[in-house]
Amino acid sequence: MATGGGRRGPERQGPERQGVDRRAVLAGATGLAGYALTGAGAARAASPRVEALIARMTVEEKAGQLSCYSDMIRPPVGDINPLVNQRNTQQILVDIRAGRVGALVNGVGVEGALLAQTAAVEQSRLRIPLLFAADVIHGFKTIYPIPLAESASFDPGLAERTARAAAVEASSYGNHWTFAPMVDVARDQRWGRGAEGSGEDVFLGEVMAQARVRGFQGRDLSAPDSLLSTAKHFAAYGAVAAGLDYNTVDISEETLREVHLPPFKAAFDAGCLAVMSAFNDINGVPATANRHLLTDILRGEWNFKGVVISDYTADQELVAHGYAADDKDAARLAILAGVDISMQSGLYSRYLPELVAQGLVPMAAVDNAVRRVLSLKETLGLFDRPYRSIDPKAQAANTATPAMRALSREAGARSIVLLRNDGGLLPLPVRGRKLALIGPFGEDRDNILGPWAFFGDKSLGVDLATGIREAMADPSQLIVARGCDVENPIPGGYDQAVAAARAADVVLLAVGESQNMSGEAQSRTEIGLPRAQQQLAELVAAAGKPTVVLLRHGRALVLEGAVKAAPAVLATWFLGTETGHAVADVLFGKVNPSARLPVSFPHESGQEPYAYNHRTTGRPAPQADDSQEYKARWRTTRNEALYPFGHGLSYTSFALSDVRLSTTRLAWNDKLSITVNVANTGKVAGEHVVQLYIRDRVASRTRPVRELKRFVRVALKPGERRDVRFSLERGSLMFVGDNDRWIAEPGMFDLWVANSAVDGLTASFELLGA
Repeated sequence: MATGGGRRGPERQGPERQGVDRRAVLAGATGLAGYALTGAGAARAASPRVEALIARMTVEEKAGQLSCYSDMIRPPVGDINPLVNQRNTQQILVDIRAGRVGALVNGVGVEGALLAQTAAVEQSRLRIPLLFAADVIHGFKTIYPIPLAESASFDPGLAERTARAAAVEASSYGNHWTFAPMVDVARDQRWGRGAEGSGEDVFLGEVMAQARVRGFQGRDLSAPDSLLSTAKHFAAYGAVAAGLDYNTVDISEETLREVHLPPFKAAFDAGCLAVMSAFNDINGVPATANRHLLTDILRGEWNFKGVVISDYTADQELVAHGYAADDKDAARLAILAGVDISMQSGLYSRYLPELVAQGLVPMAAVDNAVRRVLSLKETLGLFDRPYRSIDPKAQAANTATPAMRALSREAGARSIVLLRNDGGLLPLPVRGRKLALIGPFGEDRDNILGPWAFFGDKSLGVDLATGIREAMADPSQLIVARGCDVENPIPGGYDQAVAAARAADVVLLAVGESQNMSGEAQSRTEIGLPRAQQQLAELVAAAGKPTVVLLRHGRALVLEGAVKAAPAVLATWFLGTETGHAVADVLFGKVNPSARLPVSFPHESGQEPYAYNHRTTGRPAPQADDSQEYKARWRTTRNEALYPFGHGLSYTSFALSDVRLSTTRLAWNDKLSITVNVANTGKVAGEHVVQLYIRDRVASRTRPVRELKRFVRVALKPGERRDVRFSLERGSLMFVGDNDRWIAEPGMFDLWVANSAVDGLTASFELLGA
């Protein structure tokens, strides 16, 4: 057993250091058969077929296999990315036949895929098949909740099912590869791309990453309905300064390894064979030229056998970073760092032959990258079946099926978090009350799908008004008033909204963000409601009617005034195709809400970055009855969340009791079992998410105030109670210590079996030395 960092504390000084080698912890078994690393970034022989191809390829053809371009043969409707290096259909076909293209991205339809693949495997010299990739983030034609919303379900099985359904639909349109899941840990809610991930917690991020990889890829990567997954963005994109997209990252190696890398490793352990480099730099070195990340850690420590693809033109952006002198230098830096595939910039095709000829890039580096790409294509079955996933009948049969729509509805309802329900206002009866649906999202269908759903069929979308009417016994009892637009008032809108509120028994206030306020390049300095909507809420509240707030959003929001004070508040996120039905299912009690927050809702925007699992300080946040002076607090608010991570209510009630530990002295190589009794103390059946948190009391590095380590969903009938069991072992107690090593240290640990990150039943145990 290797030694690690020491443990220090007031009780004792300098006890025995005990740890484990990080390589033993991080090494995984994922990879391509017959292709292994002999050192960081070096590769030995792949299959005879791949090696024979490499031996025959010109350096120009090798560069072509390392180049991915936007699919202008079958471009989707809408603007996906800036039109950088756009090529028309005929030029792309010419380049494919010449061996200058290895992959195409974001195309739609089997007809164009057939045209492109025919050019590759029947009209090019070496007949190497193309890879067809697409940004299938949370659905294809049928859209499911944004990943952040789905993570609120705390149900990895649900995430696996929606990813599987998305893969079936997307692969039916001729695609082999998706640039998902995003596994970045997002601690700053100002960052718009948090909508694509699993929130602020490392463990939840690991679990959801693995579920989505399993779902996208299925059991056989060569199957027609399999989508190769891509863990992105490597790495620490969720730590950009001030939550500003594409911004810089200054971070310790310990935080990088403890917080931002584990979900990637989890994805690779689940079989993910692609990773995308990030736009950001890390401590001054852009991720796309970061050999420490892409070679030393990824391939050296983790033994990753798959491919690295740059983000969209990220290699070319090394020049703007001030890290590369020009485009040619950028290509050199990216390939030497470990980027196998250049996306969209064309730098590899343009400059790799020249760089090799001048001795600035070894041919071995190019060959290693080509070997990984060709081995991946072989694993996907493309050499044996190049027209895999190009089937018009499958495309027709697997588009927006009834099962897919039902899954979208189920996933939507299971992702809705009941934040507040004073007086039991919810669920609403389906008859006997007149409802006023007020706000810019009542009848809106343009903001249903959410960000990163540009393949989605908007005509399938169910708006709130439609879903609610269909659930009501008398649809005429629903009044709809827009009130205002998302960011601006409209003539007469406020007056119409107030009149509707006065005429109703209950107000449904549909407010929040438009889908273009979350996602890439949508960082916000203030994460509350736009002023026009806040004013609408205040005026409607003055009518004095019970109000249910239906939030639409892609991040945690700051809630103020009438929105914060409303008796019932639902976090409904962006739920996808079946939004209206999913919300109605929860509103009227057809579905009992069971989701939990994957992000902390702050009191004020100025608290960001904020996460429940922050480290403690020498002057920790005081208790309510303690002095507030000279403590870790803000002048205007306490150092806590309005709604904490893990929070979520139900239409029933649950009680935790009788926490039991199998031992209070955990031996170095043993397991600790934790048992708690969970009871449904309410009147309806429901599901509860029981959460297990720990804290290392004294360590050689200051530790978070709490860390989620396990969770379990339990379904109980009224009056039913059941024991729930968790298991912990030393590996769950580890952290990064000296010399970037994962270590565990003997000592006392506190644990909480809880309903959220701020409550729970407590116990403690001691980890003994080896």
